[in-house]
Amino acid sequence: MILKACCIYSSGVFSILLLILGIALVLSNVFPHFLQSMVEKEVVLKNGTEAFEAWESPPAPIYMQFYFFNLTNPLEVLDGDRPAVLEIGPYTYREYRLMEQVDFQENGTKVAAVNTKTYIFQRNMSRGPESDLMRTVNIPAMTVMEQFKDTPLMANLISSYMKSSGEGLFTTHTVGELLWGYEDTLLKALKILKPDLDVVFGLFYKSNASNDGEYVFFTGQQNYKDFARVDTWNSESKMNWWTSDECNMINGTNGASFHPVITKNEMLYMFSSDLCRSLYALYEEDVTVKGIPGYRFSPPSKIFANHTVNPANAGFCVPAGNCLGSGMLNVSSCKQGAPIVMSPPHFYQADEKYVEDVFGMRPNKEQHQTTIDINPLTGIVIQAAKRLQVNVYIEKMTAFSQTGNVRTVILPVVYLNESVVIDDTSAMKLKKIVVEQNVVVNIPFMLIGLGIILGGIFMFLMCQQKVPESTSAERQPLLTS
Repeated sequence: MILKACCIYSSGVFSILLLILGIALVLSNVFPHFLQSMVEKEVVLKNGTEAFEAWESPPAPIYMQFYFFNLTNPLEVLDGDRPAVLEIGPYTYREYRLMEQVDFQENGTKVAAVNTKTYIFQRNMSRGPESDLMRTVNIPAMTVMEQFKDTPLMANLISSYMKSSGEGLFTTHTVGELLWGYEDTLLKALKILKPDLDVVFGLFYKSNASNDGEYVFFTGQQNYKDFARVDTWNSESKMNWWTSDECNMINGTNGASFHPVITKNEMLYMFSSDLCRSLYALYEEDVTVKGIPGYRFSPPSKIFANHTVNPANAGFCVPAGNCLGSGMLNVSSCKQGAPIVMSPPHFYQADEKYVEDVFGMRPNKEQHQTTIDINPLTGIVIQAAKRLQVNVYIEKMTAFSQTGNVRTVILPVVYLNESVVIDDTSAMKLKKIVVEQNVVVNIPFMLIGLGIILGGIFMFLMCQQKVPESTSAERQPLLTS
């Protein structure tokens, strides 16, 4: 009987201890902090680590899709009508991006590398072959005219040459030529005056099997939040294209990697050489990709807002004070003077006037928003879609009859969708980490549950104990009566 009572009361004591221990662990967050500290130490750019291997040679397939805007009414546009475009695409390329010339510096706290990108055309994933013809604005001619519009003598010479050679404001070329380059007759003629002038033009000329310069990244060895953060690009810690120090800053990673242990209230900074600027993304919603939980981040509309909406963007007005509306970024200063304007596809989140100025624009959040889905514990990108549109600023120039009576408009040329989804092998590895995370994080709740169960057993056993019987002496008077 004594042993039985001892067991009963022991179960009660253990249940209370387990409840106290479990609650204390929940309140102190010991296990989540322990797990996070382990991940922070493991996710470092260092030879032999999985993080370094994935950074050096991304295992997931990356695809670059191009959607062209074919101009359907060139003659009417020259007469002052609204441009009408027809979206044609996608033209899909498999993108291979390798970190090459890797060189660790400063005791492994930094690493230098060039990010070489190679594009291989995927006919089975494309609307048509690279030989498909597209009619669009003549960007080389537009660039030259813009450069010499205030120089009467040169403007007359260039305009005369354009007439004799049949060059106009619009041109027709194949998809392959527009993307990767073609020899332009006007540039070839100007080479006589400028011997160092490149006569080949392409929207992504010299971008295939090439890189955008040397990067120096932090490895995350000293601080996990510095993992893959850009220190310098082409030996510079800031840019010089914009008119304010804030806009010229190089912030964040290159957009392919992020630090581990990400929270929902973070601003994830990225530097994009395509946009010639840094930007950030904010948490939008929880997502699940291939069974892996993630946070979706996307750039807010404030990023490309007009300086009247976001005063910090005044530095992106080039020349100083020459500001476009919301949704537009004039990158001519970093694109050899070409009148290139970048925006989200179909002018998504831009001022409505840009959508109305071009017939055929249909902005849609699902199709045209840039998104990055990240596993918050590891910082691994499980899905992403970078979407940008290349536009050209067009205006009437009295020195050039080729511009006719064209209205001032930002004309879309092509938009790209650079996307990636985590591969199955990496997904399986990440799932195991997620399962381990769930087990470790739930240990305190398991202890609380076990304490509740033991408490229930204790109560049950206490209720089952019999009330002690009355002694025979106490019952004797009842019998005699």
